[in-house]
Amino acid sequence: MTYIPLSLTDLFIATLLLLVSGALSLALRLGLEKTIAISAVRMVVQLALVALVLKFVFEVGSPWWTALIALLMLAAATFEIVTNQDRKFRGWHAWVLGAGPTFMAGLVGTMIAAMAVINADPWYTPQYILPILGMLLGNAMSGVSLVLDTITDHVSRERPAIEARLSLGATRFEAMNGALVRGVKTGLMPILTSMASTGIVALPGMMTGQILAGINPVDAAKYQIMILLLIAGATGLAVFAAGVGAVLRLTDERDRLRLDRLDTVATERT
Repeated sequence: MTYIPLSLTDLFIATLLLLVSGALSLALRLGLEKTIAISAVRMVVQLALVALVLKFVFEVGSPWWTALIALLMLAAATFEIVTNQDRKFRGWHAWVLGAGPTFMAGLVGTMIAAMAVINADPWYTPQYILPILGMLLGNAMSGVSLVLDTITDHVSRERPAIEARLSLGATRFEAMNGALVRGVKTGLMPILTSMASTGIVALPGMMTGQILAGINPVDAAKYQIMILLLIAGATGLAVFAAGVGAVLRLTDERDRLRLDRLDTVATERT
């Protein structure tokens, strides 16, 4: 098997189905053609810029450039988590709950992959660190967003029941158990569903890309299994940490519910 390079013409051909979708939207007056076009252009521009940056970082091989790109990736993930919450935490705690679990999951998972599984030499080789970190951060970001959104929504809706449990002597974790369980389940559902359907419903993107690039399917499958296991483990750590952090922030040391720690809009909804 050999690697087959793609030309600009090949990429244009790949857009034909998307152009058909845009034409159908226009014909049916769905109003989605502009969104489709903007999303496609953004994707192409963003990936082109990222490819150029990664090409430079790979050639330099500096741990400082690798760390800088990793921090930028973490910052972008944290921003997405915080800004996409329906009920945000007040002040800097929102950023800590977004960045802390995500950073922990990405760091632990990437270090295990680079230093124990792949045995990269040196361990900070950007060719291995950045792609793996990107996949771990992306999935951890989704999990943390879901668990925080689910917990804050559940607590806001179930406030009377939770306060009743607390008034009867339940601890914060006993009273908030339902919210925590639901939040963790929701946060883990995407990656668990992905693992359960992998190989039966679809071939994952990483494995497909390696096969198209000429890698032996067995070797590609090994890499995909390794990545999925790391993603699931890292996402689990992030989701549990974010869930526990949310419970601690929504209560205090005297086991009182503190919805005032959510922003004004969120408080008014309760």
